[in-house]
Amino acid sequence: MTRVNPLDDLTDFAPKPAGDRPSKSVPREVIDRIATDNNFPSRQPVAPAAPAVKQQRRYVTGRNQQINIKATGETIEKLHRIADELGLPYGEVLNKALDALETASR
Repeated sequence: MTRVNPLDDLTDFAPKPAGDRPSKSVPREVIDRIATDNNFPSRQPVAPAAPAVKQQRRYVTGRNQQINIKATGETIEKLHRIADELGLPYGEVLNKALDALETASR
């Protein structure tokens, strides 16, 4: 079975001359009113709600070593909370915690 080409017979096709096109234009206000009356959704971008962004911590401390540890979500939240309350970077909170642990174990 052969497939029929839908574009095979276009001999009678001819585009309209440029001058034959209607130049009627509808005022923008009329289009906006009709769209509003018929509850057409707007395609204008909607400003997204600002996501809750944690304030970044930027401290110049001279620390240049990194430590990666796994912890529970509760432990991480506790670290964040303590660092925020004391206004200290994470490294300083860790240093104070280790000093306190060392003192307590003596």
